[in-house]
Amino acid sequence: MCGICGDWFRDETEAAVRLESLTRMCKVLGHRGPDGQGIYLQGGGRRAVISGDPHGSETPEWGGRVGLGHRRLSIIDLITGAQPLTNEDNSVWIVFNGEIYNYRELRSELEARGHRFSTKSDTETIVHLYEDAGEACVRSLNGMFAFALWDERSQRLLLARARFGIKPLFYAWDGRRLLFGSEIKALLELMPRPEIDLEALHDYLSLNYIPGPRTIYRDIQKLQPGHILLADRTGIRIEPYWTWPIGRPMTRHRIGLEDATQELLRRLRLAVGAQMVSDVPLGVFLSGGLDSSTLVALMSEVSEHPLRTFSIGFEERTFSELPAARLVASRFGTDHTELVVRPKVRDILPALVRSFDEPFADSSAIPTYYVSKLARSGVTVALGGDGGDEMFAGYDTYIATRLTAIYRRLPRVFRERVVAPLVHSLPVSDAKVSFDYRAKRFVDCAGQSPERAHFSWKMIFSEEAKRQLYRQGFQQPNRDSFDAFAKRLRDCPAPELLDRLQYLDAGIYLPDDILVKVDRMSMAHSLEVRVPLLDNYVADFVATLPPDLRLHRLTKKYLLRRALEGLLPPQILQRGKRGFNVPVARWLRGELRDLVSDYLSPTAVRRQDYFDPAVVDDIVRRHQSGRADYSRNLWGLLMFCLWSEHQHR
Repeated sequence: MCGICGDWFRDETEAAVRLESLTRMCKVLGHRGPDGQGIYLQGGGRRAVISGDPHGSETPEWGGRVGLGHRRLSIIDLITGAQPLTNEDNSVWIVFNGEIYNYRELRSELEARGHRFSTKSDTETIVHLYEDAGEACVRSLNGMFAFALWDERSQRLLLARARFGIKPLFYAWDGRRLLFGSEIKALLELMPRPEIDLEALHDYLSLNYIPGPRTIYRDIQKLQPGHILLADRTGIRIEPYWTWPIGRPMTRHRIGLEDATQELLRRLRLAVGAQMVSDVPLGVFLSGGLDSSTLVALMSEVSEHPLRTFSIGFEERTFSELPAARLVASRFGTDHTELVVRPKVRDILPALVRSFDEPFADSSAIPTYYVSKLARSGVTVALGGDGGDEMFAGYDTYIATRLTAIYRRLPRVFRERVVAPLVHSLPVSDAKVSFDYRAKRFVDCAGQSPERAHFSWKMIFSEEAKRQLYRQGFQQPNRDSFDAFAKRLRDCPAPELLDRLQYLDAGIYLPDDILVKVDRMSMAHSLEVRVPLLDNYVADFVATLPPDLRLHRLTKKYLLRRALEGLLPPQILQRGKRGFNVPVARWLRGELRDLVSDYLSPTAVRRQDYFDPAVVDDIVRRHQSGRADYSRNLWGLLMFCLWSEHQHR
């Protein structure tokens, strides 16, 4: 796991990439790679490769057309795996972030075709694959990755991001110059502070994260999952090379339950085994949920030593999953470390804001931050269960979609005049994913199309609420934030509704919320996190299965539960989804009340100049009085204001 960055100019006669600027970009990515630094500079017929700190050594004073930077977290090939890496004749150079899990098989094939390797790293396989297949090399890779590859002969730059976008890659292109990096902060080192993208802010208010390719900055974009970017003298072009084929009629596989469970278990074992390869200590995040427990069960089958497992919990009983985690740890005899978090939330919020570089308000980033810190005290690599909900249909929204079809058979008058008022009269609860919260969302979304309802279940501020929230005279975007979801759905050929909803979540919520959270919080502690449930071998098989094997009646993750029967305790197999949530609603009324006053007071909101102070104040008062639960709304506004203050420093 590493950090990459770079600078490229379209005009071959322009030699403006300087070692000093690349060094600055690398420096701000130091947390992603504390074990080493490497820089490649090329242009005007000259090349320089600088390892380590360039200060005090003989360094080039000339500028290049292209520069690549790398910060290394040593995981595989600790001795010879430093980057940038090149091929046999030094014509292809790469900086790489991530891991390739099938690199040994690829290496064998490449050596059989005459390629010569100088390292034992997984990264070197890519440059040799590129020699044979060009940009199509990405199609052969099974792993999590983002990389930049420079072809000296053709003077062409290739950027690529893996299928599900586990690793990030940002870029800025002005028609003359291309900047790119693993985090936005690297680009900001070399560009004037860009303008805020009000379209991105509009989407953030709906979701508490920003769907790609947008970022909060108008001039900076995300390279989307499963895409490549090619840059040459004609400019840049962006192309998809893969999309999850779930539900496509030509890939649908007729298979019985017994055969499906055996095949899934076989593929999970292969994925877990491949992702346990490491030259440094390795552990696993254990929440006590089905996904992380599955990893512990399968890792225990092949590990020669007790697994290192890491769990955190909270004093608030409904938010703590430590008892379930202890059950799994005991079952498999792991070397278990746990921590009851009594977070001084105010103290870590600045670190969260710095890590994300843009507004991000998934509050489960807090426990992810703490469990990453806990794990890094003992290991350098951890496996996590992220992606299981998208692969195996684990979200309550999928159940809600099926229940809605039944609910809508009731007479409309009865639903609107009896059920809805009754549900909205339920008292507000601070409990984790409380019944009143789910019930109110359910009746509010029941009249919408299934796809729109799926979006509304996740929605923070509705379009009407945003119109009221913006200050008078604010130039608000004239569009619906559902548009990003609608566009994604138009790209999905699957006729089955569940397939379409899973395709939607795997393409937006997973890469732009879940995986962002895990990447930034783990990298804040220089910890690599791998996600075997998103392995190519697993995802390709899941895509061929009929929906009923994933969501059977009202049983989520049906096939995964059946596959793990006999391996996991019944208590774990029968548990519902709990999620990695925190008691934000209570915190905003208690220990964070002063922080809310500092950043969401009428004076502070007026200073931000985006929102109506009276509307924000009403939301604050209604939540803190206990009359309503606006915790997700307030958390989103609070994180935006904290980010805004940080970026103006």
